[in-house]
Amino acid sequence: MDKRMELPITKEQARSLSAGEKLLLNGVIYTARDAAHKRMIEEYAQGKPLPISMKNAAIYYAGPAPAKPGQVIGSCGPTTSGRMDAYAPQLMVWGQTMMIGKGLRNQAVVDAMKEEGAVYVTTIGGAGALLSKCVTAMKCVAYEELGAEAIYELTVKDFPVIVTMDSKGNNLYRDGKQVYSRKL
Repeated sequence: MDKRMELPITKEQARSLSAGEKLLLNGVIYTARDAAHKRMIEEYAQGKPLPISMKNAAIYYAGPAPAKPGQVIGSCGPTTSGRMDAYAPQLMVWGQTMMIGKGLRNQAVVDAMKEEGAVYVTTIGGAGALLSKCVTAMKCVAYEELGAEAIYELTVKDFPVIVTMDSKGNNLYRDGKQVYSRKL
């Protein structure tokens, strides 16, 4: 059964989630890919303010396609999360509580999730057109010149995800393989 979750979520709420839970997200998420992550880190190091508040933020690793007439957004599927691994621990230190993407994460990200109280949820790659139907509003909030890699604020309704790695160290990529191997 899917559990509806209102965003943003606090660290306490993120810590309460367990790997394997299916969620329907409602509220605001931000898109940001590697170019935007890199730029945030560089600008912060130069003393510039972050373009969005990281406190309790949910960041979706996606680059939305342009909307066709009558649409809020074009296709908006997840990109490979590992491309953000170099930046994700710092964003969690700044307060990010949820990462949305697809694929494995490195140990530094897993350790930061445990330390900072964050969660990694995945959504289905290749289903960007279907996922776009869950977006009710979109606006560019930073780095517009990056095009699809800019930071967009999306308002979502019943956006489907699965808790894949929780802040307790549970990991469906690892644990799922073990369960499958035992069944064989």
